[in-house]
Amino acid sequence: MTTADTGAGAIATTSTPPAVATTPIQGRVKQRMTSRTASAVAVIIAILWTLPTFGMVLSSFRPENEIKTTGWWTFFTNPNLTLQNYDEVLFSSGTSGRLAAFFLNSLIIVIPATIIPIALCALAAYAFTAMNWRGRDWVFIGVFALQIVPLQMALIPLLRLFTMGFNLGFMQVKLPISGTFWAVWIAHTIFALPLGIFLLHNFMGEVPKTLLEAAAIDGAGHARIFRSIVLPLLLPALAAYGIFQFLWVWNDLLVGLTFASPESQPLTVRLGELAGSRGSEWQRLTAGAFVSIVVPLGVFFSLQRYFVRGLLAGSVKG
Repeated sequence: MTTADTGAGAIATTSTPPAVATTPIQGRVKQRMTSRTASAVAVIIAILWTLPTFGMVLSSFRPENEIKTTGWWTFFTNPNLTLQNYDEVLFSSGTSGRLAAFFLNSLIIVIPATIIPIALCALAAYAFTAMNWRGRDWVFIGVFALQIVPLQMALIPLLRLFTMGFNLGFMQVKLPISGTFWAVWIAHTIFALPLGIFLLHNFMGEVPKTLLEAAAIDGAGHARIFRSIVLPLLLPALAAYGIFQFLWVWNDLLVGLTFASPESQPLTVRLGELAGSRGSEWQRLTAGAFVSIVVPLGVFFSLQRYFVRGLLAGSVKG
């Protein structure tokens, strides 16, 4: 702290903020993680991690005879590319083709199966955080506990419900959604709610209560508070959860195989059949695999800055 006479008898006091103290262990860890050796190890791990994917993508553009006789690394000495593999996989009418139709099915499944859980989870998280009602804490504990329940336990009961309906005692209610996109959307929504509510609840817990109370004093209802105050602050968490749910639904095989009909099955089901019936047709498998990862990669890289921010919401206080 320093003091200075301003000439009129007044004393101006200036102070510098104290430096943030770091423990010796934290200093050593930071030094090791930022060293050249650590950077070199990280680069090597990144190369080894992406090398198989790079080889798969390169193989998908190579002719069939070269894929089956030589390794993908021989491309650099004898470069030869073709689009025939993608033409056969996407548009061929045989058992090894028609992936374009299943690609469209995946898009039809993944968009509602991502938007619906986001909307429901955001509303439920607001109800658990900003509204006081009897049994709220116990219900939240139940929702949190549902995360440890394997989805395989609910597949058969849900399939029976979608197929046979349910009995109210005085009447039998049938649900005409078995084998339709609705069955897949509802199943993915049910399985996504526990984790989504938990993540958004943690993020919403960081919103100052005084901000919500001030809005309520000004006459704003819960709908106005959620729409005008909470929702804009919740966008990073919504984007992070949206990425997680999108990747989960796009890569899902079990739900699509159980609830979808042959006309509404996603791309993953078709790829599984392709791998089972054409296990030696590497050119078709590599092309189909690359088609299946294009959309998830685009979504992740376009919204990756929100991913870590949303997942770490609520982990640090202060």
